[in-house]
Amino acid sequence: MDEKLAAVEARYQELTQKLADPQSLSDRALYQALTKEHKDLTPLVETWRNLQVIDRQIEENQDLLKDSDPEIRALARDELDRLETDREIVELQLKTLLLPRDPRDEKDVFLEIRAGTGGEEAALFASDLFRMYSRFSEARRWTVEVVTAHETEIGGYKEIIANIRGQEVFSWLKYESGVHRVQRVPTTESQGRIHTSTVTVAVLPEADEVDVKIDEKDLRIDVYRSSGPGGQSVNTTDSAVRVTHLPTGLVVTCQDEKSQHKNKARALRVLRARLYESEQEKQQTEIAATRRAQVGTGERSERIRTYNFPENRVSDHRISLTLYRLESILAGNLMDLIEPVRAHFQAEALAR
Repeated sequence: MDEKLAAVEARYQELTQKLADPQSLSDRALYQALTKEHKDLTPLVETWRNLQVIDRQIEENQDLLKDSDPEIRALARDELDRLETDREIVELQLKTLLLPRDPRDEKDVFLEIRAGTGGEEAALFASDLFRMYSRFSEARRWTVEVVTAHETEIGGYKEIIANIRGQEVFSWLKYESGVHRVQRVPTTESQGRIHTSTVTVAVLPEADEVDVKIDEKDLRIDVYRSSGPGGQSVNTTDSAVRVTHLPTGLVVTCQDEKSQHKNKARALRVLRARLYESEQEKQQTEIAATRRAQVGTGERSERIRTYNFPENRVSDHRISLTLYRLESILAGNLMDLIEPVRAHFQAEALAR
């Protein structure tokens, strides 16, 4: 590990010098590439340097244990206890940073939320989840743009797809894919019985054009008039677009924009993300067939979380975590859920 970190340190210093070179400043593309690599290496280098400082302090305090003054020896022992604890923490941080980075972590995403079992109640909860993710995104200064939404008459969503853009969006949301279960008394329930409904969430990394090539001859594009809840027309022109990818049978519709060209462009972006996800799943299956069998791999069929309103409880079943602040979480305060899940999967990766 030390040899690898020494090489990283050398590369970091080289990048620092290149960024100060006027020749790099004159080449915008080169400068951006150098800046990105420098930024990516900074947390690793800073953590490595911190560990080296702690090691030097440990060595100095070990020498003080030989001092003739008993008070100095006692202080050195106390300081060593603290330093050893600090070292364990920093070393774990370093090992985590050395894990192979998911190349998709920095990508923007398409968030797809669909009502599952439970009819109107499931659609209403789909709306609650979209609001939760929107508020979480706003707090992180991400941009949320609705691509398409199929609303119900009472304000729920049968389906809503949104494009979320910002810094490392996929890295933070990738473990949200799966089945989200809600237990609560619906507003339409006259006898106060608790109903259980489900909503599926999919988080797809947005694919760049270089990631997925789509041949025009593989597409069937249909246009039609968009409609709102209950089937009423909301547009008098054929601006809604349905794109069918013939080789895979994937279908994407978009009707939120009044422009047919804008709807087509959005639909193609969603299609590209779905094809990218499909290709990623194929590769992962070929590389490690057993990985799909593990708990929490993000399969859509998995129930990952339960939101229980009567008990003000949210439970993440993958890590056996239960929090009694449902209202706060639905308001977008998701870090207390997301960070433990991320830590869990990082620990699993370290153990392999």
